[in-house]
Amino acid sequence: MANVLNFGRVLSSRAPLLFKVNAGQKLYQNALFTTSAQKYVQLKIVKPNDLEKLSYEEKNSLLKREQSPHLTIYKPQLTSMLSISHRISGLILSGFATALWFGAVLPPNDISYWVTAAEGVQLSAATLAFIKFYVALPVTFHTLNGVRHLLWDNGKFLQLTQVYKTGWTVVGLAVIAALALAAV
Repeated sequence: MANVLNFGRVLSSRAPLLFKVNAGQKLYQNALFTTSAQKYVQLKIVKPNDLEKLSYEEKNSLLKREQSPHLTIYKPQLTSMLSISHRISGLILSGFATALWFGAVLPPNDISYWVTAAEGVQLSAATLAFIKFYVALPVTFHTLNGVRHLLWDNGKFLQLTQVYKTGWTVVGLAVIAALALAAV
């Protein structure tokens, strides 16, 4: 085994290298797969001390361990906020799609009935624009941020300054597009 581990000695020896490696492998296999019936495992019973009876927080404060960092100590950054917003807008869009499916499949009436019912509520123009804006904002933001992610996948706009510029561009364009859609 020592010959296998000492590469210089193996190269300088007169016996072929293949023979030395094979001999070392046999020795290694014998050492690994040899079992002995005389080996026993002893278990030692350890009584719990006072620290093990305490809760996790109490034990850490008694041992003066610091808490691991969590979201409340970090300053919000544009990159993390846009990532969270992208996920939330995706969930909102999934909710919209589910509601649209339920609205199309479950009610006995067709869409014209529901359009007439919505017009019958007689919402003010401001309230209607407000509702349309908050329906359009997740659509526009998720779409534009998705395009941004596709550009990243192609290796574009990956510098930190470009990430921030494209992030603010996505936010601005999403709000402008949502306002435009709400005005329609």
